[in-house]
Amino acid sequence: MMQSAADMPVWAAIAVAFFLLIGSGLALIGAIGFLRLPTFYERIHAPTLGTSWGIGGIMLASMIFFTVSSGRLVFHEILIGIFVTVTTPITFMLLARAALHRDRAEGNGNVPDNPNRSQPAREVLGESDPRRG
Repeated sequence: MMQSAADMPVWAAIAVAFFLLIGSGLALIGAIGFLRLPTFYERIHAPTLGTSWGIGGIMLASMIFFTVSSGRLVFHEILIGIFVTVTTPITFMLLARAALHRDRAEGNGNVPDNPNRSQPAREVLGESDPRRG
């Protein structure tokens, strides 16, 4: 049987509040960054903060709350965290590659050059050619 939130020990309530504030704050920072950054390529990085660290804080708060209130260990939130952690970087990478391909095909000048076609990889990385002495 679950206890009410009012019957939760003070240490658990403080831990839940701490992780909820940290998680929601990081999610808010990611959302603000998503709104404020000017280009798509800069905007793609901001939500990763909210989805990875933000969901981690909220997930920890949920685990502590339901473990204390139900009197048994609760771990099923870890599956949500694993799913979000695995799928978010893959999704953002695919979105960035699709946008990069589209922008290069349209000839937009705001995208980085393709290092395989425009210049040797050594010059892209800032390395000098050892044969040039």
